Amino acid sequence: MLPKVSVLMPVYKTDETYLRVAIESILNQIFTDFEFLILDDCPDDDREKVVKSYDDPRIIYAKNERNLGITPSRNKLIEMAKGEYLAVFDHDDVSLPERLEKQVAYMDANLNVGVCGCWLMRMSNHHITRNPSDNEAIKLALMEVCAVSHSASMIRRSVLMEHHILYEEKFSPAEDYALFARLIPYTDFHNLDEVLFHYRDHECNTSHLQSEKMRQASFAIRAFVQVENPVLYREFCLKAKHTTQFRLFGIPLLKTIRQGYRIKGYLFDCLPIFSIKSTTKL
Repeated sequence: MLPKVSVLMPVYKTDETYLRVAIESILNQIFTDFEFLILDDCPDDDREKVVKSYDDPRIIYAKNERNLGITPSRNKLIEMAKGEYLAVFDHDDVSLPERLEKQVAYMDANLNVGVCGCWLMRMSNHHITRNPSDNEAIKLALMEVCAVSHSASMIRRSVLMEHHILYEEKFSPAEDYALFARLIPYTDFHNLDEVLFHYRDHECNTSHLQSEKMRQASFAIRAFVQVENPVLYREFCLKAKHTTQFRLFGIPLLKTIRQGYRIKGYLFDCLPIFSIKSTTKL
């Protein structure tokens, strides 16, 4: 009998303590009908003994014969998967016990939804990322940012297979954003309005080590997603930009402009003084 869910976890020189916490967070899920695919992308690594110290038949361990990189490894995991749903998971994060149960229940009840995410909390500072929940707001936000937390997402495997969509190396390390952007015309999105995932934010994260490459890849993704979804992009432009002006004795003192998730402030209507990212939805 095929599993309902395939949990996909690529591994690369993972700190043993972090890896054990990540593995145990999946093995301790309330929902139990899953296979746990762990792919080691470092041939010279010794993480195999860590993984195989867990005597659980749901764990399927594999190792690349040579280092492939994160994007080919993610695609290889998809090829290995047998489940109806793909639960994306990274090697140093934590899924709360009810994560799979609640995502499966939502997707079972909403066949139009091909991607289901949730809120996440950063372990470093307990900051909660609250991405928009409904389909329209998520798709509008995808015109500018990745509005689904990838490592906390669940994807309907049939949607990827039917439309021949996989991760694209040319957009790495933002291959997750590109995947969601490609899915916009073909399925609905949803984010559960609760924290079901803890994100380990540390100096070895890809977002820190490859920040400039991530920024350039995001520019390229925004370019194609806006071209491929012109009607949605026009709606985004109409809804996303808001200007607020503060005056003192009739003199313009401070102006703020919100464009999507970015808020910029100008002193005396022209001098830029700040630019921050908002976590609130459109």
